[in-house]
Amino acid sequence: MRVRFRCDPALRDLLPPPRPAREALPDWLRKMPAMAFSSSHRQDLRTLKHCPPFIDAMTHGFVISLPCDVTVSAGELRWDWRLPPLTVEGHTRSPMSFHVPAQMQGTPLFDERRMAVKFNSFWTVELPKGWSLMATHPINRFDLPFRTLTGVVDSDRFHDVGVFFPAIWIDPDFAGTLAAGTPVAQCFPVSRDELELELSAFTSSEARRYTETGAAIKAEPGLYRKRFRARKRSGLGEPIAQALDVEEE
Repeated sequence: MRVRFRCDPALRDLLPPPRPAREALPDWLRKMPAMAFSSSHRQDLRTLKHCPPFIDAMTHGFVISLPCDVTVSAGELRWDWRLPPLTVEGHTRSPMSFHVPAQMQGTPLFDERRMAVKFNSFWTVELPKGWSLMATHPINRFDLPFRTLTGVVDSDRFHDVGVFFPAIWIDPDFAGTLAAGTPVAQCFPVSRDELELELSAFTSSEARRYTETGAAIKAEPGLYRKRFRARKRSGLGEPIAQALDVEEE
């Protein structure tokens, strides 16, 4: 699938490019132990670093990143991003903007003391016909002080301007700098084909395979990775397990 990104010519060499999510994995994932002692089990157990669904979700699609450093102090967000004159009339110049609390009234997100931030994207995104863009918080990135809201945009038809990403600031005590390049949204194409849901009871052969596969998973750690998982590669041309320094089974 080809995803087309475009931007103002004056920004082409200034913006962090959209990049495959597998190239934006956080340092804590690489540094976390592959095994950890469980006081409940009284032995070392595999950590989430060995969980393919956890890792594969984090490496799926692409990420949009913060274009400049944003400093947070006492609830204020500041940046010093000096852009050249842009060639497109009416083009946004600010990396962030805001939603007032009233716009979230009636939802669990509402708090009259809290506005929502909005990460402005300087890239347009075009997808093939019949595909929409799902954008969400960078998956499993609970270390970030905000939570990007999830939305779907029909980017096969809407691609003349950039998609903006609203987020709730969840850590009022955060003080520091969000560095340029910090992922603010993880995106992936989703088909608009109508789903057909088919429900049935197990056949005898399906019931047998359920029992056999369940028993095999219990007996052999890493069976899903070895037998069922499609092999995936990091953005560096190496298997993701190798990039994270875990055993590729």
